[in-house]
Amino acid sequence: MTTDTHQIKVSGLTVDVVRKDIKNLHLAVYPPIGRVRVAAPLRVSDEAVRLAVISRLSWIKKQKSKFTNQARQSEREYVSGESHYFQGRRYRLNVVYQTGGSSRVAIRNKSSIDLYVREGSDREQRERVMLAWYRQHLKELIPSLIAHWEPIIGVQVNDWRVKQMKTKWGTCNIDAQRIWLNLELAKKSTQCLEYIIVHEMVHLLERHHNDHFTELMNKFMPQWRLHREELNRSALGHEEWSY
Repeated sequence: MTTDTHQIKVSGLTVDVVRKDIKNLHLAVYPPIGRVRVAAPLRVSDEAVRLAVISRLSWIKKQKSKFTNQARQSEREYVSGESHYFQGRRYRLNVVYQTGGSSRVAIRNKSSIDLYVREGSDREQRERVMLAWYRQHLKELIPSLIAHWEPIIGVQVNDWRVKQMKTKWGTCNIDAQRIWLNLELAKKSTQCLEYIIVHEMVHLLERHHNDHFTELMNKFMPQWRLHREELNRSALGHEEWSY
């Protein structure tokens, strides 16, 4: 249970400090602008948090720089001529208005995405059709990827789900053996999707991002850093970010 949330200043950085009934201190840097957040055990003082942040200043600045320099799309209006991404490739959107029939999405000529919607549909309606298409795509890919990696990693995923997330590509509920995957992954390459799935599955063996976790990632997916860098280089979708 969270009992205290406040901010401290460390070497010019604003750091969000959240105290919880946890055993270890966790430091993270979040997009889109590199917000620094520390989740600290109840017994850990602000001075101890400050020292932990100072010890990782170089890493924090590197992460903030990545977010600052990462390309971002402007807010999409879902109108003809816009650029949209699917499986790591860029497509030109072509909106087709129709008086009858169901809304749908189709790839054409490996360069265009045709979005079929009813005449008079607004931006939110067009967006819902696109997001449903992305979601269906992920739901078709994910089961086979999980099934492939379960015997390799030696874990079982009891449940998986897809949702829109603001700050993470995926999360893992270790107790329930459930993983959540960001809907935005439909826009990324299959290799990136697979990397995130493996990352979350490895958390079933190691909860924290420590040396043991890195060793496991190196063992199961030696090229995982390349996939992470691909995600870091790819354009981020526009979001009204909130925390």
